[in-house]
Amino acid sequence: MGKKKTFFSEIKNQIVTGIGLVITAGFGLLIANMQSIFEPKEEVQQPPMMEQTISIPEGVKDTLVITKTIKIKPVKPKKEEEITW
Repeated sequence: MGKKKTFFSEIKNQIVTGIGLVITAGFGLLIANMQSIFEPKEEVQQPPMMEQTISIPEGVKDTLVITKTIKIKPVKPKKEEEITW
């Protein structure tokens, strides 16, 4: 007639099914993110630095004062636009 299923055989089948679902989900995530995982990483480039050298003639023994003024423009706040539906 019919095959009798024991309690432990049902637990075993559910564990196997759960493992199969985890493996399937893992491969699904791998395929969905394949481009970001396997694409070459870009090198982080540091912004160019501005170097300034000042050479003082050896015959001069006076005190030298160097000043530099930097003007900073204030950042204008962005206007928030209201969305009307």
